[in-house]
Amino acid sequence: MTLRAGEAAAGDRPVILTCGDPSGVGPELAVRASQALGARLPFVWLGDPAHLPRGAAVREIETPDQAMTHAGAALCVLPHPFPAAAVPGQPDPANAQSVIDVIARGVDLVSRGAGLALTTAPINKKVLKDGAGFAFPGHTEYLAHLAGGARVVMLLASDRVDPPCRVVPATIHIALREVFDAYTPALLREVVRLTAEGLRRDFGLENPRLAVAGLNPHAGEGGAMGREEIDWIADVVAGLRAEGLAVTGPLPPDTMFHPAARARYDAAICAYHDQALIPIKTLDFDGGVNVTLGLPFVRTSPDHGTAYDIAGTGKASPHSLIAALTMAAKMGAARL
Repeated sequence: MTLRAGEAAAGDRPVILTCGDPSGVGPELAVRASQALGARLPFVWLGDPAHLPRGAAVREIETPDQAMTHAGAALCVLPHPFPAAAVPGQPDPANAQSVIDVIARGVDLVSRGAGLALTTAPINKKVLKDGAGFAFPGHTEYLAHLAGGARVVMLLASDRVDPPCRVVPATIHIALREVFDAYTPALLREVVRLTAEGLRRDFGLENPRLAVAGLNPHAGEGGAMGREEIDWIADVVAGLRAEGLAVTGPLPPDTMFHPAARARYDAAICAYHDQALIPIKTLDFDGGVNVTLGLPFVRTSPDHGTAYDIAGTGKASPHSLIAALTMAAKMGAARL
């Protein structure tokens, strides 16, 4: 999914970029992404202009469509005032509710057709919980709530490696000890179906090939290291193949991610968070993109956190945000 010059400017709608935690690296990376992308990929930053780096070229706009004219010379900003200043590396709970409100406003804009797609800068869930009672495990779950309880999956993708790496954790933000209860036949079926539909709709893959990872080491090694693969995972995979889906597995997780293995599938379905995220962050730490499949709108995010420890220092890499904006524009155009 490589974006060529001019390809992102679909119609008259820009990508909407929410500010995330203003004390993290989000504001400075938005400026650097705007400088790198210029008019080639119009996007609007939704947040408080006072939180952007001093001296940054900024143009405040009133409606998202104005970014289609003004993008390139400056970062186009749709102002959303916050109650407190933003000190890099020092999150302020006083800003928590505004961070949440910006996410909701971004969803509203893309849902009404004012934006082509949504890209979200990183948030800190604990800060939002402490400051505003945020009750969701993460961005993905909150976006699903805003979309009326949509059933979604989190896909992490990098097109900068060859072959591309795409991974889906079936269980996400739960303790490892809880995975064996949470990972069920019904969940695996749902995740595979949602992933297949999302890859068809947003990635242009007519018959996506999915590889299901085993839950246990060596995919259980014939029951010697666990029986989930024998007792139900293989049966679920067989049933999904009978539906016409191109699914293989369960496969040994430790041999699924070298280039020759990745060439045989379009996305890996993993049992739990780290099984999915370790390989993609190892292969492309700076350029991975978080995609939420199953929403009625396109949503991407850089595959990193707030990075308070380097916020404001200029050390943070903009590559993941640039990749997230690029992928959002491409996916949004595919839905037109």
